[in-house]
Amino acid sequence: MLPETMTAMRPALHRYCARMLGSVFDGEDVVQEALAKANAALAGGAVVDEPERWLFRIAHNAALDAIRKRRREAFEALDEDVPGGAPAETRAAATAALSTFLALPPGQRAAVVLADVLGHSGEEVAAILDTTLAAVKAALHRGRARLRDMAETPVRLDPAERARLEDYAARFNAHDWDALRALLAEDVKLDLVARTRLAGAGNVGVYFTRYSENPVWRLEVGTAEGRPVLLARPRAGGAPVFIVLLDWRDGAIAAIRDFHYAPYVMEGLALR
Repeated sequence: MLPETMTAMRPALHRYCARMLGSVFDGEDVVQEALAKANAALAGGAVVDEPERWLFRIAHNAALDAIRKRRREAFEALDEDVPGGAPAETRAAATAALSTFLALPPGQRAAVVLADVLGHSGEEVAAILDTTLAAVKAALHRGRARLRDMAETPVRLDPAERARLEDYAARFNAHDWDALRALLAEDVKLDLVARTRLAGAGNVGVYFTRYSENPVWRLEVGTAEGRPVLLARPRAGGAPVFIVLLDWRDGAIAAIRDFHYAPYVMEGLALR
């Protein structure tokens, strides 16, 4: 399998994993883990006849591992005693906020995302999940019903965190790159998602150089999935295009996670 194939499939894998985990951020972690496992398997001589199905199986298993680790719950077996599917008008999955998927047990969640979000047929879903078509139909019937009429609870920002982010955004928008570099902890880590990772203030400082060379973005404070984020909009105006996460330690920036090169995470992300 060529690296280009994995790159092309990354947005679809993220759509699946983000909804399985109920978070674009956790979903991206799982995608990275799944792709690492796929690369390791290929390096070990694995022969792949159906790359897409193979990658979805790896991502599915990685997502289940993450769910078990985070919530300490086992994968719920799919029941096979509920016949039939649901009409198209009951399919709320395609537009549901990511957090609502957490209301579904993992088995139902997997079936609904694969079928209603990613468009796989019942037979394809059964093959990816290694189960029967009857089990898939049962999971879809129950999962679709539980997704309807769910709502997200509004989130309020901590005043101290808002102040830190507003200060960062103001310096970014003023192109005060030296002031931003001064905020970096010595052991700061940068994850430029889907592009590169760097560590150490000296190396991460180059990150701001790239933005200084192409100053077309403006940052503002918002929330996504209940956590504070920086929303990047074109300076000329328009909707947010990507987000940036900051972690702080003792008043310094300990980690930056920038989704500039991973715009697919914006799909289904509830921003405020």
